[in-house]
Amino acid sequence: MKKTGTVLLACLMLMEVWAQMDQAYFKKINTQRVESSDLITWRQVGPGMSGYCEEFWCHPTDPKVIMMSPDMFNTYGSWDAAKSWKTVKDPDGTGRDLPRIRKFEFSRQNPAFGLCITGGGGKVYRTTDTGRSWEQIATLKGRHSELTVDPKNDKIWYIGPGEFWNVKAVQRHKDGQTRTFKNNSILKSTNGGKSWTKIRVTDEEDLDVGRIVVDPTDPKVLIMASNKGVLRSTNRGATWKPSGKGLEVNRPRDIDAYFDEKTNEFILYLIDQTAFQPVGKTVSVKGGVYKSVDHGQSWEKITGNLAVDMNQVTSKVIRGKYWKALAFWFQTDIQTIKSTYPQLPTEVYDVFHRIQVNPLNKNEIWLSHNNKHDRAFLPGGVWKSADGGKTWIAAARDGRYWVQGADKAYWQSRNNPVDMNCTFAHLQPDMERREDSWGNRFLEISQDGTVYICLDQQVVQSRNGGKAWQQVDDDETAAGSNFWVGRGGSNLPGRYLQLETGIKDRYLLGSGEHGLWQTAPLGEHPDQMDVAVQQIEGQLYHGGAHSVGPIAVHPKDPNTIYFLVYRQSNRGKLRRSTDGGKTWENIATIFAANTPLHERLVFQNSLIIDPVIPENMYFCGTRTPISQVAGPYAKKLSKGDYGFYRSTDGGYNWQLSNKGFHANASVRRVILDPKNPEVLYAALNDDQGGLYQSTDSGLSWNKQTIPSEIQNVNNVFIDRNNGHLFLSCGNQTATDEGGGVWRSTDRGASWEKIFDLPYVWQCETSPVNPDILTVSAPLPYKAKGNATLNPGVYVSFDGGKSWDKVNRGLGQHDRIVDLKPDPYREDIFWCSQKGSGWAIGYLKGTKKGWSEK
Repeated sequence: MKKTGTVLLACLMLMEVWAQMDQAYFKKINTQRVESSDLITWRQVGPGMSGYCEEFWCHPTDPKVIMMSPDMFNTYGSWDAAKSWKTVKDPDGTGRDLPRIRKFEFSRQNPAFGLCITGGGGKVYRTTDTGRSWEQIATLKGRHSELTVDPKNDKIWYIGPGEFWNVKAVQRHKDGQTRTFKNNSILKSTNGGKSWTKIRVTDEEDLDVGRIVVDPTDPKVLIMASNKGVLRSTNRGATWKPSGKGLEVNRPRDIDAYFDEKTNEFILYLIDQTAFQPVGKTVSVKGGVYKSVDHGQSWEKITGNLAVDMNQVTSKVIRGKYWKALAFWFQTDIQTIKSTYPQLPTEVYDVFHRIQVNPLNKNEIWLSHNNKHDRAFLPGGVWKSADGGKTWIAAARDGRYWVQGADKAYWQSRNNPVDMNCTFAHLQPDMERREDSWGNRFLEISQDGTVYICLDQQVVQSRNGGKAWQQVDDDETAAGSNFWVGRGGSNLPGRYLQLETGIKDRYLLGSGEHGLWQTAPLGEHPDQMDVAVQQIEGQLYHGGAHSVGPIAVHPKDPNTIYFLVYRQSNRGKLRRSTDGGKTWENIATIFAANTPLHERLVFQNSLIIDPVIPENMYFCGTRTPISQVAGPYAKKLSKGDYGFYRSTDGGYNWQLSNKGFHANASVRRVILDPKNPEVLYAALNDDQGGLYQSTDSGLSWNKQTIPSEIQNVNNVFIDRNNGHLFLSCGNQTATDEGGGVWRSTDRGASWEKIFDLPYVWQCETSPVNPDILTVSAPLPYKAKGNATLNPGVYVSFDGGKSWDKVNRGLGQHDRIVDLKPDPYREDIFWCSQKGSGWAIGYLKGTKKGWSEK
């Protein structure tokens, strides 16, 4: 009888729950696509790129239109020549659209019409508004590396297969390349990309295509750069023949073309693979730069003085990369190479991977290389010839090698400028300190001759033929301020937001790879709705931490700041500043592993300081991370483990305290009771998860009774004003029947469901108005069908009775890592995106910027 009564009570409770929710709204968002309201509009908060830009394209007829697809699965467009950037992803889709685009291409007849294609998965998208929005029109099997259009007929398109441009995975050596996959055909469309037909190119099964050039003087002629050499078709791709006459190696890395519509002059330019050849105790090289004036039938070498005397380049770093390049080419180890070829060559080319010609000047030819990923070794981010290939200079110069004037006499003897000529945003000190190690992944030239490249983690442009380069990611509020306003194209892994810091206008913003930031004065910046930020820990500081985990500020001293580090420099440490972020020190090593620093250790969450006894500090190491950037992970720790950690001496020493948790528990969030800091709550997000409470400052834990259908608890939150308790629930497969947000108004005695989507990471309330609620509902990426509908940001202004989806302006609405109402104003919201930086949201009608009184 007692069991029957309990079940009846639970059923009545559940009926009450659903009665209080807006059932019609949640039925709608769980069964159909819902457009975001204009109640809140988001704008990205800097810094700008802050990560590698995978690909970058200039519109073929409009120099103001640019598209880029950085490596954190975000895609942006600019329609003012990189003065500003906007996301082109669908704010109300799944968030999976436009990931890692391999190429954008636009019609020459209709500049608003274009297609783009993903590298993996073969998704083809179409735009009819010059790239501002895109729709998927086809899905193809396999991986794809090239997309091009017939310049005379935009119904005809070609796609090349492979991973030709995957610079991290595909490098070339004497025996072939590091990765291939099974394919022997290209694809062709004759209806604007709606459908595609296979055309066999070769009988071999590992075709990898880099470029397909359609001859504008005769579109029946196609020229292809592939791992099978240069191939040529004279019948719109129906059949292909080798066309590498004149090439020494015939392993083309890239092809570009110059075309003068007035004279009908058509010239092809090609960079051939640098191939090292044994010559006694040293090596010689084949390959280099070529051009074709007979539509790709034959090739003429124009390498000129591109070769460098390695005996004159004295840098140990550059020479070290040279030995590594040789070892990789010959597929052996460095010591063997040094003993076999101990003499440095007097003439050697770098391993160049891209070539571009200025569309306004056939004699201005550009080359780029990737020192970080593609076994390149020489200094200079790009090289340039202004005389058709007779002479070459290192045109983009940055880093310690150029700053210190190394080998100055040698470079001057080549008529090569020797000054550092690249200007960056917050990375400037770091770029000056390090020696050339940049992972340049693209080279593009717009129709007005502007050259774009990516040096390390910033996009830079030159409008004066390479004499000077400036970044296009951020605006500085005043010269020398180091306060930066992003232009909207961030590739930053956003992490935690610490908005209450004891100083009202100082918000702390954590990031992966680019350290810790704080909000900064806008000064005379023209748009006072923007947010300026300043890096206070990271690349600016030698030995600083790059990947910042949870942040905490001492409750009695706002100048004392703590954060945990999960990756890269200082990983596994607790860092502290006692002077507001001017200087930092490690006060504890909590996690360690005998693996490279780029690997991730345990992801830490919820760094908390007891407001009454600040010596008491807490955090959790999460076994099952869900909102963090994926691997590589250290497989085995030499120090530390997963679970709840506590310190009683201000963070110097830490103890794991998992008493009461089930085995292999994943503790994702921990909070203090705002009324009694001896009481803590923990959210466990593994499949046996739940809500736990500690009444003895974390020494032991007791599982709390919550609705039985809840399987994974991702977050727990207590409203400081009314004491309401909120659980955010669900999992990546959308199989947790308790997914959504649950609220208790009586400290856990009973629960009501107030938000119903299958997967929720976070729900919080406004510190100034408990009726304002925010919810982050990510994409359950392992699910399908209706479970993937309407991820994003939701807000309620009436205590959860009604909700609005508010994704407008977000670059990654499907992966909001942190989301908070502003602690001082009811019309402002903040969020952190997994790969698109941070964002500020303004309520409709707001006229004042976030820091304006």
